[in-house]
Parts: sequence; C-alpha cells; structure tokens
Amino acid sequence: MAANNLAHQAYAQSSIGGIESPTKLIGMLYDGILRFIFRTKKAIESGDFEKKVYYINRTNAIFVELLNSLDYTQGEVAHYLSGLYTRQIQLLAMVNIKNDIEILNEVTNVVKQLNEAWKEVTNGE
Repeated sequence: MAANNLAHQAYAQSSIGGIESPTKLIGMLYDGILRFIFRTKKAIESGDFEKKVYYINRTNAIFVELLNSLDYTQGEVAHYLSGLYTRQIQLLAMVNIKNDIEILNEVTNVVKQLNEAWKEVTNGE
C-alpha cells in the first residue's frame, strides 16, 4: 500500500485539476516515469548518488503502481505488460548498481513506446 501511495503522490503533485479518469492516470504514470528517469540521469552525471537512488525508487514505485493496476481478466495484454514492467524494474536495479546511462535509455525507449501506444489506444484522452 505504501508504494501505491508514493506513486499516487508522484503524479498528484504535478497534476493540475486532479485526476479525471483512470485512462488519464496511466498516461500520467508514464509521464512520471520519464521525468524521474531524466532526473536519475542528471543525478548520475553530477555524481549525486543519493538523488539517483531517490529517483530510481520513485520510478520503481510507479512501475509497481502500474503492475497493481493490471486487469488479468482482460486477456494476454496484462500478462505481457506485467513482464515488461517487471523487466524495467530489473533494469533499474542494474542502473542503481552500475550507474549505466545506456540502461536508462533502454527503459526510456520502452516507456516512450508504451506511452505512444496508450495514447493511440485511448485516442489521446
């Protein structure tokens, strides 16, 4: 429950007018991941490893929120996304150990593609 609360706070802080729909929330979660990855990169580049860990933890909290929101009764997509989100969490653990910007770039590319696909499926809601 703490991770859900943390993830929700991450977007509520940047949301203007609140969350209007669960569909919009997913897009906000993806946007939040991209913002925190950007900040993680900056922290690694500046040698601020305390902030790096902080932003990786925030990013992980969002992925946990996304995992918790999956509806497995809706077919194979939820299982696919579960594996994809879990893999991103694993990659972030590697970033935490290796300070590898290229791994962060890989996570960024996956999330950008997910975000674009989500916008297409929801008609940009």
